[in-house]
Amino acid sequence: MKCEKLDVWKASARLSANVYKAFKSCNDFGFKDQITRSCLSIPSNIAEGMEKESVKFK
Repeated sequence: MKCEKLDVWKASARLSANVYKAFKSCNDFGFKDQITRSCLSIPSNIAEGMEKESVKFK
């Protein structure tokens, strides 16, 4: 994937992994699920955006 070369994607993937580790022992499962899913959506959205073929503005 082209997105794996981006620094912002790498940082967001590390953030997502750190959040998963930080909330590992959280007993509020609804909150934990919402936070971890939202963190995972950041690198996912970056990857999705990289795959779209559109005109890029400078």
